[in-house]
Order: sequence, then C-alpha cells, then structure tokens
Amino acid sequence: MDTRIDEYGVPDRLIHKNETANRKILVSLVKKINWIDPVAFYQAGNEDFVGKRFYWQGQSGDFKMAGLGITEKIKIEGAADRIQKVRDSWSKILKNMVRTGVTDQEGSGPILFGGFSFDPNGRTTGLWKNFDSGLFYLPTFLLTVSRGQAYLTVNAFHFSGESLETSVSKMEEKADEILTKCQLVDYSTPKTEWLNIKKQDSEKWIELVNWAVKDLKAGVIDKVVLARTLELISDHRPDIGGVLHRLQAHQKGNFIFSLEVENDCFIGATPERLVRKQNNRLFSACLAGSIGRGRDPQEDDKLGRELMHDRKNRLEHNYVVSTVKNELKMVCEHLNIPDQPILMKNKHIQHLYTPVEGTCAAGVSIFDIVAGLHPTPALGGLPRNVAIKWIRENEPFERGLYASPIGWSDSNGNGEFAVGIRSALVSGKTTTLFAGCGVVRESIPEKEYEETAIKFRPMLDGLEVADNGSR
Repeated sequence: MDTRIDEYGVPDRLIHKNETANRKILVSLVKKINWIDPVAFYQAGNEDFVGKRFYWQGQSGDFKMAGLGITEKIKIEGAADRIQKVRDSWSKILKNMVRTGVTDQEGSGPILFGGFSFDPNGRTTGLWKNFDSGLFYLPTFLLTVSRGQAYLTVNAFHFSGESLETSVSKMEEKADEILTKCQLVDYSTPKTEWLNIKKQDSEKWIELVNWAVKDLKAGVIDKVVLARTLELISDHRPDIGGVLHRLQAHQKGNFIFSLEVENDCFIGATPERLVRKQNNRLFSACLAGSIGRGRDPQEDDKLGRELMHDRKNRLEHNYVVSTVKNELKMVCEHLNIPDQPILMKNKHIQHLYTPVEGTCAAGVSIFDIVAGLHPTPALGGLPRNVAIKWIRENEPFERGLYASPIGWSDSNGNGEFAVGIRSALVSGKTTTLFAGCGVVRESIPEKEYEETAIKFRPMLDGLEVADNGSR
C-alpha cells in the first residue's frame, strides 16, 4: 500500500493497522532542494558512507542519482530465481509505505539500486565475494537531479508505537548536515600513483579466440563473447568520487554508474542500455559491432562507413536484434525496431546501434524484462546457454557484475538497467578493468584483441592512467 500524505502528516489508520500487526513501515520523505552536483553529494559521504554508496547517470545526462547509506539491503546467493527473488523482496518492502512531500517525481522516494552477476553458476574466485549473484540497496539518503531540478529523499523504517513525525524531523536534520557537507567538497584529492599494470597474456588470449573460432566453424556455437582483464596496482585506493567526476566530464552519452559494498566498488561508463520502463512504455537497445574513432572527421566517417558495411559486424549486430525482438515480443503489446542500425559515436569507439521502443503488457515488472533479456548475444552469445557454458569453462576469470544488468527501480515500477561494460572493480589498492568483444566465424583474433584495447580506454582515462599498457 503506497499511502501519500502531506509533509509530516501520518495517517492514523496506517499507524493503527501496524500497531495490531506489529509491522514496520517504510517512510520516505521527498523534498525539492537547490541544485547540488550529485558527485559532490557522493563525495560528501567519504567519511560515513564508504561501502554504502551508489551513483547513476542516465545516457542523456539530464537524470542523475546518488545514494548514501543503506536502509535495506537485498543480497541474493545462488542461481535459482534470483531476479524474481529481488522483484518479490522489493514488492514486499513497498507493501506498507508512507510517502511524504513530493510524490510524483520519477526516480525519487524509495529507490532500489543494484545489479546481478553475469553468471550465477560461474567460477567463484573471491574477486566478487561481496556482491554474490545479486546485490541491491534501498538508500537512506538519495539525491535525484532531473532536468536541473534537485530532490532529496530520506528513507527509514519505523515500527508501530514510534512517533513518525519526530523521526521524520530527525531524518531531515541529518539530511541538512549532508547537504552542508556538499558545499565543502574538494575534488583535488591526492592523485593515484599506479605502481604496476598486469595484463593477461596476449598470446594465450589470442589462442582462446582461435579456439572459439574453431568451435564456431564446427557449429558448436553461433557466437560467443570473450573478455579479458587489466589489473592495476596503486599506492592507495582511488578516490571514487574523483573517478566519477572525470567520467561525467569525458564520457558524455554514456550511462555512468558505481555500486559500493565494503571496500569494493564496481564502476563504469557504459554505452549500452538493457531496458528502461516508464509506466507502460519500454525502451531497449541493440548494441553490437564496433570500430575505433578517426583522428579527424574524414577518417572518422570512413571508419563509420566501414563498420556499417562490414559483414562480420553486421552479422554480430543482427544476432542481437533478432534475440531482443523475440524476447520483448513476449512482454510487449506493440514493438518498434528499425530495419537498419545507425552509428553511436562515443569518445574512443563507435558502435552499430538499433533503438527499440515498445508498449508493455499490463503487470510486467522491469525485473521480468531483465530476466528475459540477460544476457543478450551482445554479452554472452548464441545459443545463450551454450555460449554461457563455453565462457564458464574457458574464460580464466570471474566476470561478476561485468557485462551484467545494473540499474534501479522505483516504487511506481519505473526504472532503468544498463549493461555493466566499460567497467572496473576497485578493491582496495587493486583495480581490475574488463573489456570484451563478440567472436563469430569471421573473427580475426588479433583484431579482436585490438578492439578490447580500445574498450579499456574510458576507464583508463577515468582513473588517470597515462600509460595504459592494454595492448
């Protein structure tokens, strides 16, 4: 039950109900505030909230969220129905909810933010131990900036018999303290010194791609996505707020995200939307097929034309379009997918891109859509289960949240998930970058290696790594 009330007004009937049932009530206070940079808000949590923060920036750049603190955590172990478990746990939390203040702003109020692992049955090396197969937060403090207007949300649980008015007032006092800290944020943190760069053996990785191509030509699989890692060792843990600030400045047109737990942080700037749900409207994207950017407009256009007419890349892209179309047909009453892709140009790379729009059937949750789409052939391969098994048995590291759904859902069922590529896992003084590429029969292993080197660049720039060592 989503009960909407005026500021500090708590309905007697809800309190009475919970006195009888001894249930807890989620109280969510939302108010308009003066504009604050969400990265500054994130930085304001450096003392009290490290390991309990997240950041999200939409692809257009006009929607941003930063969360501090954890009012509720949903952590899923194991593979069985993990996405449905998160969906059902979130629904249970929202059953008894009081919202006060602003009640009609998307992305404010109770927000669940987090992500799922790529393969819950994959190898477990300890690299991603703090994330398990699914991790989501309901933040205590949430800053939402939408089209220049800022909103502050404070979330807390209260039990029957407590004074909700008094507690909400205390919540607001704490929020004011954080807002004051935002005015004092200094981005000039000590620059990280990178002591060592360790990359996977290039010959062994190329050998793995060759092995995949042999299986592709033999008809074992139709496509498989292979990734590699780049490990950076630093003199101190990189300042996450500073990395976000640089990604925000240099990776325009991408989703920018971070998710912290304990001393770990998964962070990235991804160009790929998995799904956005806005009431009954659905938006997705097919992104597969890549090439670098040119040194000047003429070379850039030449590379773009080459990509548009390259058989290998068009085949890879068509696999994704076909799969996404078939999956979304099952949950949409109407679906619009263009016949031909266009180019998406980011700072370091350009992609074949096909936007998808549709109208959802009634009762479909964003989590239901995520469960149907993940992983698309752009991240796993085809056939899906065969490709995932091939990756599980042959890729020499644990993917964790890399290439996985990361995003949010609000109390109205709206939300958005992107795919966690162009990303890194920061764990203390060790930062592990991930980059992958789609392998089909026509793939040339050396070219695939060069493509992954390009895909490391967004995070290398964000981390201020001068000599990338990714080749």
